[in-house]
Amino acid sequence: MSMRAKPPVVAAPPPPPVRLALGVTGHREDNAIFAANRARIEATLAAIFEAAAATVAAEPALLGPLAPTRLHSMLADGTDQVAAYAALARGWELVAPLPFGRALNEAINALPSDEGDGRALLGGGGAKDAAVQARALAIRELAGKARCFELADRDEAIAAHFLAKLAAPTDLAKAQAFAAEASERVALAARVMIEQSDILIAVWDGASQAHVGGTGYTIAQALDLGAPVVWIDANTPEQWRVLRAPESLAALKAPPPSSEESGASLRALVHAALRPVEARFPVHGKRPAHPGAKAMECEEWRARSNFLWHAYRRVEAVFGGEKGRSPLRNLRLTHETPDAIASGSGAGVLTAASALPGADHDFTAKIERDVLRRFAWADGVSSHLSDTYRGGMVANFVLSALAIVSGIAYLPFAAADKGMFAAVEFALLAAILAITWMGQKRRWHGRWFETRRVAEYFRHSPLLLTLGVARPPGRWPKGAETSWPEWYARHGLRDVGLPRIAVTRDYLRAALSGLLDDHVVRQRDYHHAKAKRLTTVHRNLDRLSEFLFQLAVISVAAFLALTAAAQFSLAAHDILKPATKIFTLLGVLLPTFGASIAGIRYFGDFERFAAISEVTAEKLDAVHARIKLLMVGGCEALDYGRVADLAHAADDIVVTEIENWQAVFGGKHVTVPA
Repeated sequence: MSMRAKPPVVAAPPPPPVRLALGVTGHREDNAIFAANRARIEATLAAIFEAAAATVAAEPALLGPLAPTRLHSMLADGTDQVAAYAALARGWELVAPLPFGRALNEAINALPSDEGDGRALLGGGGAKDAAVQARALAIRELAGKARCFELADRDEAIAAHFLAKLAAPTDLAKAQAFAAEASERVALAARVMIEQSDILIAVWDGASQAHVGGTGYTIAQALDLGAPVVWIDANTPEQWRVLRAPESLAALKAPPPSSEESGASLRALVHAALRPVEARFPVHGKRPAHPGAKAMECEEWRARSNFLWHAYRRVEAVFGGEKGRSPLRNLRLTHETPDAIASGSGAGVLTAASALPGADHDFTAKIERDVLRRFAWADGVSSHLSDTYRGGMVANFVLSALAIVSGIAYLPFAAADKGMFAAVEFALLAAILAITWMGQKRRWHGRWFETRRVAEYFRHSPLLLTLGVARPPGRWPKGAETSWPEWYARHGLRDVGLPRIAVTRDYLRAALSGLLDDHVVRQRDYHHAKAKRLTTVHRNLDRLSEFLFQLAVISVAAFLALTAAAQFSLAAHDILKPATKIFTLLGVLLPTFGASIAGIRYFGDFERFAAISEVTAEKLDAVHARIKLLMVGGCEALDYGRVADLAHAADDIVVTEIENWQAVFGGKHVTVPA
């Protein structure tokens, strides 16, 4: 006798490392206030780093392994370099989002005053001016120790402006043209840094926010994006404070907090970055048994769906009206294992990422290991929980209707044993209670929501990661019951971080066509099809419910007509008694099943989900049109800022769809139909 082999046990992917990510910005060496207070600024930066490190070290390893703190710095002289050397001394990871390619970045930030030195540095040589050469070597040394993400797509034009300025040092127009181009790139690199960081540390005199790419501008940008800022006043470095909102900039002259208050605020920021938010509104008194990574580890991954929980998907199959597909088709799903995704559904993404000009292949391997595998796991777990929660609730509606009908189904049968029908009714009611109890005890609803959020964050993240685009810390959604899915996804993506890459125009074009456009088109088509299918399901369920109520009215009318006919001897009286039982059964059965169908339609909310998908598809279509316009414009039109905006737009659409979806289904927990 042969027995079907059990599918192998699939272990959960390892939890993402818990990592604190910092960004730094501040005045340069040529700033008079910085120069006058350099030693005090260094001491304050060291004290803040020490306090952050101590808070991280004291963090319990409950949520996942602790990874070295990561510092993002643009490596300019002054604050950037002071912080970079301090981070390296602590064994922290150094990542450099550079506003230009490495050679151009080194040449510009070495601050040459001579065109010859500028050309020499651009060509990889040395400057004759000793001070210029020293600055260049310092940047080169740090860049060699950092993972550099270079925004090099405008290097050719900016290099021309740079050399033109050096060739005509008295020409104000050429100086302004270079400054405008360079400042815009610095602002872009600063945005990348902010998006990759939990906290921005800024050394600033508080004087101005107007200079694009300057320290004040970067601070304002961070606060607008929801990133907290630790502000070190360059005038009095020991009096530092935490800024949390853009409005904080209007109160810079307020008395500074005490050192104890500042320290407590910093510790609170580090805790917020490292820990998932506690459940705020537990359902049925149930909080998640395990927060964060542990919640994923405790889930059981199943290779195939269970037909016992296919009720919801069967409703879609029967009433979806999909041409060429039988409503009675086998609905069993086989879930892709994390180990198989690289050669399966994720192969196209990995191939496109590997084909990017100058691709960081180690980075591509990280996407496969840390993103796609976690997506496959979360997607499989979520699909199972979706079946159990939604299928269980649909089953409750159907069982409830059957229980009501079974209670009077004995009526047409003269010799029927009412006890047998009562036993059936009891069994059906007991099944409803069992499903409801299991659904509430095992948190089917909450766990489905949580794992689905994780899956969706990871699903579209490869395109964001390859472009160095991330969701700023203050822009992540917050779940009503839990926020650990956001914590899990954020740290998973944070671990991947920025690729070691020079972002050229060729790179941007390849990323647009091979990743962003492909993702947007596939998601748009999926949502269009989903909207059409769910609209059809809603319409057909509505029609069936109405039809059953109409039949109920007809049956009651027929019974009244038969009764009247018997009264006037137009029909035999001996048929009235059995007819009464039959019509009583029909009078209960038809509206009961009509109400059950209406309940399924209400629970499924197919019409609203269709509307959400249709709006999502329209938004994605608009992004797709923008991509096509940008690509038609040729290489000159390609700019990192524009491409990053498109990636952010796609990300915002995904997150908005998740939030809308939760708003619809968030309150529909497994309950007894009433």
